[in-house]
Amino acid sequence: MFDANKVKNDCVEWIRDFFEKNGPDCNAVVGISGGKDSSVVAALCVEALGKDRVIGVLMPQGEQHDIDMAYMLVNHLGIKHYEVNVKAAVDGILNSFPAELDITPQTRQNIPPRIRMATLYAVSQSCNGRVANTCNLSEDWVGYSTRYGDSVGDFSPMSNLTVTEVKKIGHLLGLPKELVEKTPIDGLCGKTDEENLGFTYAELDKYIRTGEIADKAKKELIDKKHKANLFKLELMPVFKPEI
Repeated sequence: MFDANKVKNDCVEWIRDFFEKNGPDCNAVVGISGGKDSSVVAALCVEALGKDRVIGVLMPQGEQHDIDMAYMLVNHLGIKHYEVNVKAAVDGILNSFPAELDITPQTRQNIPPRIRMATLYAVSQSCNGRVANTCNLSEDWVGYSTRYGDSVGDFSPMSNLTVTEVKKIGHLLGLPKELVEKTPIDGLCGKTDEENLGFTYAELDKYIRTGEIADKAKKELIDKKHKANLFKLELMPVFKPEI
């Protein structure tokens, strides 16, 4: 049985311990999308460190139709925040590609999250910060993140929590329901997470925690994605010479 209150309190203590060991005077820097993950991570950091040590970074690519949700979060938490539009940086890279090099859809989709992570670290290094990773176990399980984009950070409060569990903690933290229950959209190609994945988070979360899933085809799809994307969670392979 998942005890959201205990896990929330333990996570808050874990964040405090991380900062005590890795920057007692540092700030938590969180990329704010307006979805449940960044909302819960930011709220956990506020509870752990106080709102004066949490900085939100909003990073639209041009116009973001739901940026009001991101502002709802930073205003709800009362945290300092900055907006850095990444459109010029993304366009600059794509427009600089050699003419003979075809730009694939995957390339176009993954440049923005990598630019956003570079932006987070730039802000972090300018305000004595540590960058929060906002991925959850469900996404990581099936590789639903961009390597060296949203998959990295200096500390990760939710990498061992499923979407279902993250939502429970979000409600416990008193976050607005619109943020916790907001339909997750990848922000890359305009589809919802579940449309891209081919199964629901509820199905995935139950499978992760219990090994149970009714649809055999979805089980095979989840297993395939999990196996194919394990490399994203592992350290880069390093050659070790025999010397």
